[in-house]
This record gives sequence, C-alpha cells and structure tokens, in this order.
Amino acid sequence: MKLIKVGAAVLNQTPMDWDGNTSRILSAIDQARQRSVSVLCLPELCISGYGCEDAFFSPGLRTTAWQVLEEIVPHTAGMIVSLGLPVFHQNALFNAACLVADGRILGLVAKQFLAGSGLHYEPRWFTPWPAGRAAELVAGPSRYPLGDLTFDCGGIKIGFEICEDGWVAQRRGADLVSGGIDLILNPSASHFAFGKQEVRRRLVLEGSRAFCVTYLYSNLLGNEAGRVIYDGGPLIASAGRLVACGPRFSFQDHLLTEAVVDVDLTRNSQAQASGRSAAEQTARSRCVEADFHFPSVAPQPVKNHLASWEQGPFLKEEEFTRAIALGLFDYLRKSQSNGFVVSLSGGADSSATACLVALMAQLASDELGLDGLKKKLAYIDGLKPQQTTHQVVHQLLTCAYQSTQNSSSTTLNAARQVAEAIGARFLLLDVDGLVTDYIRLIAGAIGRELTWEQDDVALQNIQARARAPGVWLLANLWGALLLTTSNRSEAAVGYATMDGDTCGGLAPIGGIDKDYLRRWLRWLETDGPSGLGPIPALAAVNQQAPTAELRPPSRQQTDEGDLMPYDLLNSIEQAFIRDRMSPTEVLQLMAVHYPQYGREQLALWVARFFSLWCRNQWKRERYAPSFHVDDESLDPKTWCRFPILSGGFRREIDQMKTSSPGDR
Repeated sequence: MKLIKVGAAVLNQTPMDWDGNTSRILSAIDQARQRSVSVLCLPELCISGYGCEDAFFSPGLRTTAWQVLEEIVPHTAGMIVSLGLPVFHQNALFNAACLVADGRILGLVAKQFLAGSGLHYEPRWFTPWPAGRAAELVAGPSRYPLGDLTFDCGGIKIGFEICEDGWVAQRRGADLVSGGIDLILNPSASHFAFGKQEVRRRLVLEGSRAFCVTYLYSNLLGNEAGRVIYDGGPLIASAGRLVACGPRFSFQDHLLTEAVVDVDLTRNSQAQASGRSAAEQTARSRCVEADFHFPSVAPQPVKNHLASWEQGPFLKEEEFTRAIALGLFDYLRKSQSNGFVVSLSGGADSSATACLVALMAQLASDELGLDGLKKKLAYIDGLKPQQTTHQVVHQLLTCAYQSTQNSSSTTLNAARQVAEAIGARFLLLDVDGLVTDYIRLIAGAIGRELTWEQDDVALQNIQARARAPGVWLLANLWGALLLTTSNRSEAAVGYATMDGDTCGGLAPIGGIDKDYLRRWLRWLETDGPSGLGPIPALAAVNQQAPTAELRPPSRQQTDEGDLMPYDLLNSIEQAFIRDRMSPTEVLQLMAVHYPQYGREQLALWVARFFSLWCRNQWKRERYAPSFHVDDESLDPKTWCRFPILSGGFRREIDQMKTSSPGDR
C-alpha cells in the first residue's frame, strides 16, 4: 500500500475581498497542515472570488489576484495546494487552477469547458483552453507552465477537471487517465439547486471509478456575490467508493474534509482496465515534475460528516430552509446591515419571509453557538452576550402589519401570532388615512370620485404603494434590509404592485413558486427543520386562502380567484419556461393533467398566463435580487431573458382559442 492523505476544503469567499479571501484560504491551509493533509484542493477562483463578473476584465483585479497568490505560496511548505484565479495570457483571459507545492508554483491548468448556460456567463469573460496545448505564463521576471498540464509530485501524478470540465460528456478525466494519473482535483464553484448534490456525488463517484483514480471535489460555500448560494459539500472518492463527504450549508468560514487513500489500489485498477490501446496510454498533457516527500500515514475509516437531515431520503423542505437561511445570513453580514424589516400581512409570503429570518438565526446559533453568531455579527450594536436566540431574532427582525379598511382581523391575528412565535418585533401601522388622502387628492385633481367599478386596479395599487414609505423609513432608521415578499409565481404574471409590495432590497422567496411555498409552510407548521422543530403558530396563516386584501371584504378577493389555481399556474410556467412549449402545446399538456377544469376554462387560464407574462416583463426587470434555488428561475439578469416589448403571443393565443378539442 502507498497511503497519502488528501483533503478538499470549502470556502465562504466574496468577490474582490482580497484580505478576507486570503485569510480564509490561509486558515484552510493551516487546518489541513494540522491534520497532516499532503494534497489540498481549494475551490474554483477562490482567490478573486467566482462572482466578479465584468470586473474580471479589469487589469487591476488580475494583478491583485496574482499578488495574493504570491503571498499565499510561502504558506504551502510541506503541502501541495490548488488555488484558483484568473490569468491573462496573449490577450486572453483564462480561468485557471494554480498548483503550488512546498512553497513553489509548479504551473497553472486552464479550464477547457466553460459554463455558459443558466446563470453562468463564463464565456463572456474567459477563453476556453484548447486540449493538448501548453504555453508559458510570464509573470514579472518569472515564467510558469500554463495550459493542459499534469503534475508528477514525488511520484504521485495529479490532474485537474475544473468544475464544468467534469460535467461535460467528454470529460477531461478520460484524457488524464491515459497519462497514469493518481489524483484528479476538481475545484468548483457549483451553485445550489434542489437535489443537485446527488448529481455531484454520482459525478465524483463515476469519475473515480471510470478513471480508476482518487477524485477530490471542493466547492464554494454560502452567498458569495448576492444572488447565488453555494452549499459546499466536499467529496472524496477513490476507485468508485466514496471515502469522505463533508456537510452542506455551513455557517463557518471554511470547512475541511480529508481522507487517507491508497494510491496502489487505484493504480492496480488502472492496470486491470481493459481496452486501452498503446496510443490511448500516451498522455496528451504536458507533465510538470517536482520533488515532494509524502509522509507516512495510517489508514483511516470512511468519514461521513453529513448532518442527520442528509442521512435519510432527500427532503426538499430541508434544503430550501437551509439554503435561504444561509443566503440571508451572508447577505446580512456582507452588506453590513443591522437587521431586516418585513411588511407582515399575515399571509403566506410575508409569513414565510419572516420565518426564514428567524430560522436563519436559529440555524446559525445551533452551528456556531450564540457567541459564534454574535462574533460573526459583531458590527451590529446592541448584541449582548447574555441574549438568547429568541432575543437575537427580536433585535434583527422587525415586522410591521399595515392595515387599511380592507384588512381583516384574521390576517392581523395571524401576523401577530407568527411574529410573537418567532420572537420578532411587531409594529402595527394604520395606513388607511394615507390611502384616503391619496384618493381624495387625485379625485379632486381629475374632478370625479374613484369607484371600485371603474378604478379597481388603481384603488388596489394605491393601498400597496401607501405601505412602502413607512417600512422604508423603518429600514433606513435602523440601517436594516427591507425584504420584499414577492414569490416566483407572482413574478411570472406580474401579480404585484411595483413600488408597493415589491419594494425592498432583497427578495428571499423570489426564486420559489407559490404552490411549493404553501406546502413548505404546512411542513413548517407541523414538522419543521431537523433539530429545530415546527412553528405551530403558522396554522393561522395556513388556514386562510391567499389574498391580497386590497378590495373591500364584500368582494371576497383571493389570489387564485384573480389568477388561477396556483398548482396550475406553476405547471404552465414550467411548461413554458423550462420546456419551451408554445401556448397551444401548453394547453394540450394542461388538458391531460387537469381535466377537471375543462378545456374551455383551461384555455382562458393559459391565455391569461401568456398575456400577463408578456405584459409584465418590465416588472421582472425591476424586482429586487432573489436567491437562485432551482433551475426554473425567472430572473432576467441571470437566467430567463425575455424582451420587454413583444408581440405578446397574440397570434398563438388566437390560434389556441379557435382550436377545437379534436385538434389535440
């Protein structure tokens, strides 16, 4: 047996936070050294941060990234460490992983396959490196190998699949193994999406099995740049067996997962692999050789650091809770905000938003301890050592119920019960006088009374807009973040008042549909996250039919009455956005899955969806940033681009309306 100890670390980095990023990298290296790790894989672009966007084009950014690399290099004595940064070569920019060994830069591997779908825009900034090519990077007086490289460090051969390089059909590992590679490092910046970790596990396991290697996967952690949440979850597999896996959604600055692996075992597996010709066994990559001494280590058992909620079957509710909680926590501290303000209506959306803030504090406190939580938020005045988590929530979260004459005691009581249950500060603001003054002002200016029969939408919107200034004032007074409570279903059809209920700097639930959000609230009422338990007070919210409460009570307004059933709306949205179906195709699909409504009613709802979708693209362009949680995002800046002005599917809708059931 030839045993070596390897490690994969996850880091909570921030774009262009040079000192902070360096500190976390050095802490991870120090921790790895204390645990006798010889080879350490760190995440993609960990020096600069992955989410620098067009700042990657700045020469100053690239210069500083290299300076930071040179500052880190001396701290790698006795270790082999991969560090990610952008590099500029022959007037092109490359996403590179630098391999450093024993205080010396050995070379830089450039990414060959760039992520350019969904929320990824790597081809905008970077150039893909051609397979089989190597060059020299000039950095001041020094020159370093750059390109398609492998490394022989003290007899151990190391190669790279940088994130997307391992996700494509023709993985780089297939070329690497022909050179007798022992270790494949995968430094990644792989965003969170529901159920994605299982896909990563398969990728890592299959890479280690098919290529007969030890495979190290590292990832970013937390809310790095504002919209994207990284769940961490480092993985190490050897010869098709998972030998170590780390936790996800941690509130720590960094986490290390390590394993002792047997290089002879994977080499024997390669030797037994059949069907490899002599040509295939000739490495295409240039191999950089370096002396390195691997210390003796003893075997160790498989390390499973998964939390209890990850041990059992996949539960979307747990992932949603922990992803948004971590996203909120990092957004709070990285923006140096003093807390959150929520306009709490007593309905599903605002109640979910408020509960997520409370869950954020509870989950952070559970992992970090109250002292650790307060240390992370030390810039906030008033956090005291003796405070309980409940009291911390009270300081961080202010909820305001803003009533008009159309508000009910049902929603008021629901809002109050939820705020009390989670420990939030609760304020009651009566804005009916403001609404009346606005209506009187405009009625006097145009010379007629405003009526519900003639001015329905305008009268609804002025109530929502009258609620905005007060909560903005509260947020400004306390240096807090105003959270908007819009969900993805509302964004799809524009069922929201711009500068009203959409006001705020961050939309925590903007990436999730209303149908799922209601299911999550029922789960939170009765079960709740592992280790925390339920919030029974949500029963007062879940018993209601969702309503904007903007029309007089006699009109019995409900959201689904204004729009359509939320489960149907979500299905239409998925068919259109995810599956790219036309209105007619969507109607055909809905007729199969929702026959209880009848084709005529379904045609009206499908037409309503497409008309509202096109009419309200301008609203989606103005919504506050939201968190990406699945691969059906409507965010026009990172996922779903659509023209503000369009033909509105008028031809398609007319064809759909005139088609008969026999046309299906």
